[in-house]
Amino acid sequence: MTAYLVTGGAGFIGSNLCDALVARGETVICVDNFNDYYPPDRKRRNIQPLLDRGNFKLYEADIRDAATIESIFAAEHPTHIAHFAAMANPRFSIQHPRPYAEVNVGGTLNILESGVHHGAEVFVITSTSSVYGIPEAVPFREDDPVNRPLSQYGATKKASEVLAYTYHHLYGVPTTVVRPFTVFGPRGRPDMTPHLFVAAMERDAPITLYEGGRQIFRDFTYVGDFVAGVLGALEKALPFEIVNLGNSRPVEVCHFVDLLQQVTGLTARVEERPLPRGEPRMTYADVGKARRLLGYDPRTTTETGLQNFWDWYRRDVRAIRSS
Repeated sequence: MTAYLVTGGAGFIGSNLCDALVARGETVICVDNFNDYYPPDRKRRNIQPLLDRGNFKLYEADIRDAATIESIFAAEHPTHIAHFAAMANPRFSIQHPRPYAEVNVGGTLNILESGVHHGAEVFVITSTSSVYGIPEAVPFREDDPVNRPLSQYGATKKASEVLAYTYHHLYGVPTTVVRPFTVFGPRGRPDMTPHLFVAAMERDAPITLYEGGRQIFRDFTYVGDFVAGVLGALEKALPFEIVNLGNSRPVEVCHFVDLLQQVTGLTARVEERPLPRGEPRMTYADVGKARRLLGYDPRTTTETGLQNFWDWYRRDVRAIRSS
């Protein structure tokens, strides 16, 4: 029987993937440790509608705990693994490097080990566009050098990519590494740009824009498009590939703020700061490989994605605050 295990399944992207799989009638095993990097109640709310579905099961577990992960695989025998659990946020990793190595490298090792021991048929391992560091050319291509990431976050994600290849080489399990580019949308974490900016705008507090957001570009990718790419990777079961999953239409950050103001009706007070050493000026995905191999076709505009984010924010975030 086909069964999907989603690590980090109560988080931003993971819960959106769980929704899509459950809606299709798939058997879904969600693993999440509900850590306090941001309020766990937000993640619990993400998956609350799934808890009474017969094809969804939740395990509260930490991927660093090899014995517990092994026991979950032994009990459930998942065939398809979508590995999202990670310590995120490049800037936070510079001040707190150890948990990034423990989770992003050690935790990934535990998932790969248990997967091959219990008959997993497909791995999808989530990396990051941060592995590209400061590239020599744009758009970013999967065959570009990625040996100079700018943060411990990027470095640990590069290590997880290498581990994924090694396990494919040794055990032959079809494995796709996906590199997300600035994913945004409903359920976005409170440390991510749209959420940070809206929360500040509601309080009439300043938002920080590096160099005023001018000549700083990000490839904002709507979460629904990204999830569609992950589903494609799970279905295609390619031998071993690394693919970019972005929007491939970079937006200048100052324009992104303008769009956010238009959608929300709120006003942004901007505080300019210099661009930190850990931040590239541009992210820009070449998604030709993903189109060719996965049928990936990102269609959601930044405006539509922000409207969907704002609708969710008004409904869910404000409800959590008032509860």
